[in-house]
Amino acid sequence: MLVLDDLSTGSIENIRHLRSHPHFHYTVDSVHNHPIVAELVDQCDVIIHLAAAVGVKLIVESPVRTIETNVHGTEVVLAHANKKKKKVLIASTSEVYGLSTQVPFREDGNLVMGATNKGRWSYACSKAIDEFLALAYWREKHLPTVVVRLFNTVGPRQVGQYGMVIPSFVKQALAGQPITVYGDGSQTRCFAHVADVVNALVKLVDHPSAVGQVYNIGSSEEVSIGTLANLVKTLSGSTSEIVHIPYGEAYEAGFEDMPRRVPDVSKLSALIGFKPERTLEAILEAVIAFHRGLAANTIPPQAHTPKSQA
Repeated sequence: MLVLDDLSTGSIENIRHLRSHPHFHYTVDSVHNHPIVAELVDQCDVIIHLAAAVGVKLIVESPVRTIETNVHGTEVVLAHANKKKKKVLIASTSEVYGLSTQVPFREDGNLVMGATNKGRWSYACSKAIDEFLALAYWREKHLPTVVVRLFNTVGPRQVGQYGMVIPSFVKQALAGQPITVYGDGSQTRCFAHVADVVNALVKLVDHPSAVGQVYNIGSSEEVSIGTLANLVKTLSGSTSEIVHIPYGEAYEAGFEDMPRRVPDVSKLSALIGFKPERTLEAILEAVIAFHRGLAANTIPPQAHTPKSQA
């Protein structure tokens, strides 16, 4: 396995347990670096393109970086993959459904973007362009591509620095700080464990019928953010209070959120038999255990040995 990451939103500590593995090779560099990408593409059989600017906070604060990273990075990967005709799986996002009310979201449903003067939609639009480009490479240049739309992938080692809600809630709860819910907390999400998602990615990239297609990947266990905050508080045994912060104060004036984000995964299930193995409560317990281990400087073993073999 060859990994390329610039560590802009990650940490080298996340792969500490893998660095001595003989089949794992890590390069700290940018997806914009043509020579590096070309060299790595030449050495691999399949490319899983996950590199992106993510997290609502980062998107709102740095829309130029968001657009350039997501669009140009994908251009670089696809261009070099096409030279060698290496299969590419492109990671897109549930954000592309935007303001659509056709819940649960289907892959063939309409994408309803917000106004261009709302910076938060720059991420969704940039990832939609990635999808169009990947599928165009398949139709026009016969480069085998697969597109996946990820719905709130979570697990141990994820950080809350850029707006990831579960690690943010867990860290606040364990520290006895107020658990901050943006808006009224009625907005809903579906959280899938990273190991379940990775298993789906591996099966899709190996399946010939997935080429040229778009697939939702996520859980159908819907929960409001307000309920999530209370669940984190209960499972962690925290005495933190739960406070609500207006969107305009948390992000920017006029911020628009998606009221519901629920995937229809029937297409994925029909192809690879996808069914998430981990419940939301199990995910939260794993994340809480991980952050408790960080605080005690002892990482729980399950954080390094997820159920997935990937």
